[in-house]
Amino acid sequence: MSRIGKKAVTIPSGVEAKIESDTLTVKGPKGTLSMGMSDLIDYKIEDSEIQVNPANDTKQARSFWGMQRTLVSNLVEGVTEGFTKTLEISGVGYRAQAQGKTLKLQLGYSHDVDLTVPEGLEVKTPDQTTVIVSGIDKQAVGEFAANIRQWRKPEPYKGKGIKYQGEYIFRKEGKKK
Repeated sequence: MSRIGKKAVTIPSGVEAKIESDTLTVKGPKGTLSMGMSDLIDYKIEDSEIQVNPANDTKQARSFWGMQRTLVSNLVEGVTEGFTKTLEISGVGYRAQAQGKTLKLQLGYSHDVDLTVPEGLEVKTPDQTTVIVSGIDKQAVGEFAANIRQWRKPEPYKGKGIKYQGEYIFRKEGKKK
């Protein structure tokens, strides 16, 4: 039995959820998100709650159960609060600047890295060493933050690079004479 799957997802006030054919659509103050529904899972909307249960007792249905409930929960949380990821840039001459729908990164390469911000996401740079990615889709926010981080991952000797806020970088000791 899935402990996560057993819990119903509560729908807060101001949020509307609908099931149409094979799609679950959640509409809230920040926007609308939808998700394709699995045939192995039963979805029910009743009493301002979304109940997720396996359709049958197969191993595959039970293994999908908790994940599908979490995806539904992310839809509801996304349209009410949204998701953010904060990246910190450390290193001499490393900086970031948001210009409209483009993020310009200077990361020690011979060229600037220009990244186009995907539709539905918002990127802010409060200072030159901080990048805040926010949006209503948790997967899109995480993927774009990972794409930014991939350009210069933090290295273990000096800690230079792009890291998530709160991420611990395992530091190594350099060579000794």
